[in-house]
Amino acid sequence: MNNDLNDLPIGAFAAAAGVNVETIRFYQRKGLLPRPRRAYGGIRRYGAADVARVKFVKSAQRLGFTLEEIAGLLALEDGTRCADARAAAEQKLADVRAKLADLRQMESVLAQLVKRCTAGRGTITCPLIAALHAH
Repeated sequence: MNNDLNDLPIGAFAAAAGVNVETIRFYQRKGLLPRPRRAYGGIRRYGAADVARVKFVKSAQRLGFTLEEIAGLLALEDGTRCADARAAAEQKLADVRAKLADLRQMESVLAQLVKRCTAGRGTITCPLIAALHAH
């Protein structure tokens, strides 16, 4: 592959960014990635900044940010609005903590139901199924 990250066709760009070509097109449709310049002959060319932007999007997705939230973060990337970026991260952290609390509650209920299943052998109604009907 050409090591020049400033003149990449879409396939090489996707490979450099660690995604597939359809992901690039999807991000363009969503406004997360600008449409590239067209070189002579109409072939779109991408650069190192485009690769960095896609990697940013993927990193933010791994942290649980939605594409809409990522678009908001990208609007803050000029470095002058750190307080806004921090507020977005604090909100995401609160969301993650709430989901973790929900998951712990689900784990507890499921553990109790599984325990009842093993204790209820020989009964006509499965305790797990009966409990799910009751809720």
